[in-house]
Amino acid sequence: MTRRLLQALVLFVAASVFALVSAYWYYSVGRLDAQDALIPITSKILVIFLVVLLLRYLLVAFVAVLKHVQHASEPMAPSEYLPISIIFPAYNEGPVVESAILSAMRQNYPNFEVIVVDDGSTDDTYEKATRIAANFGPNQLRVITKPNGGKASALNTGIAQARGELILCTDADSRLDENALMRAAAHFYDPYVGAVAGNVKVANRLNHLTRLQALEYLEGLNLIRSAQGYFNRVTVIPGPLGLFRKEALLEVGAYEMDTFAEDCDLSLRLLLSGWDVKYESDAIVWTEAPESLSALVLQRYRWGRGVLQAIIKNRRFLFGGCPTAGTWLMFWFFVLDGIALPAMNVISIACFLFAAAGGSMSVLIPLWWAQLTLLDVMIAMLCIAAEGEQLSLILTAVSYRLFFIPFVDVLRCLTWFDELYDVKMKWMRLERFGRI
Repeated sequence: MTRRLLQALVLFVAASVFALVSAYWYYSVGRLDAQDALIPITSKILVIFLVVLLLRYLLVAFVAVLKHVQHASEPMAPSEYLPISIIFPAYNEGPVVESAILSAMRQNYPNFEVIVVDDGSTDDTYEKATRIAANFGPNQLRVITKPNGGKASALNTGIAQARGELILCTDADSRLDENALMRAAAHFYDPYVGAVAGNVKVANRLNHLTRLQALEYLEGLNLIRSAQGYFNRVTVIPGPLGLFRKEALLEVGAYEMDTFAEDCDLSLRLLLSGWDVKYESDAIVWTEAPESLSALVLQRYRWGRGVLQAIIKNRRFLFGGCPTAGTWLMFWFFVLDGIALPAMNVISIACFLFAAAGGSMSVLIPLWWAQLTLLDVMIAMLCIAAEGEQLSLILTAVSYRLFFIPFVDVLRCLTWFDELYDVKMKWMRLERFGRI
């Protein structure tokens, strides 16, 4: 463990203790305020939320640090260079497809091929991909075109054509780090490993919104994968970088088209079929995040409904049938973290708005946001120290807690109502700007 990581961990624990003491203060103030009968109830709800959030933060951070220590002893390169097929599903990805393909062709790995599946694009995606393919030949780079059928259909077409024993699925708006294959493939010495999740980072940190997403990927997504990776139970293999054992993909039926979160659905099916799913923080891929609020809404709407669809689809495993107790516990953690925690956050915000409107507990409102922001700053420092990221991301922690998390959680809750009432939706594609 590096000294900077240890210092960040100490600060995070100190911030957590401060927040826990504050939680008792909320409870005490709520009990003493007899002017409004609802204030004691409100204070109890806030205390419960804060304690749950603290326990979640502490547990995830502690296990993620254990994973960071464990990572130092893991192999840096595979003992056997199994053939790998890199698959790019592409629909109207003209602005970004060239840089994505070229990043794949520069991989520091001796035995791989690249397959670009043009999913009926109406722009110049196919022309650009075939132009690059002419420089490499069919043994290294192939371009396949098919009628439009969606991302899952394009990925399955690529899997069927793949010659590799391992399959790397990525996005045409992403750029693979040159050592991504090498580091992810190193884990397949273990025959029980069915997949390895990569480390997704935001490339286009051009405005405050994309910098907030860069912090979210670091603190809200990769930290969770790191903690889950300690138990080889990663619940969501990210679309931009997932390396799969072909045998495992075929066993579970590869990608299915009945959810809007095909990567989450596939990850759960692999876990629930008994395969180990690991996380490799050094297998890095850069992605283009939404640059406008409207684009972010479209993305998170699809994510919110897709994740709920995947949970409902596999809900029978919540009550038995999981291959191991560890898989069952991780599935429950995924459900609670993805559904219960956002719902609790929205309820806590509603409680504070109620208290503020009545003029009660006004002294505690700034403290509430201050301590949650302090926790986010400390956890951001922990993640930055672990991954060697930009220190400037800490500056976004205030607006991350005040605005971004509430906005995303409220949006997520709204998508659940649409899903439960079966509101019609279709795949909403984001505009690409070619920032990578």
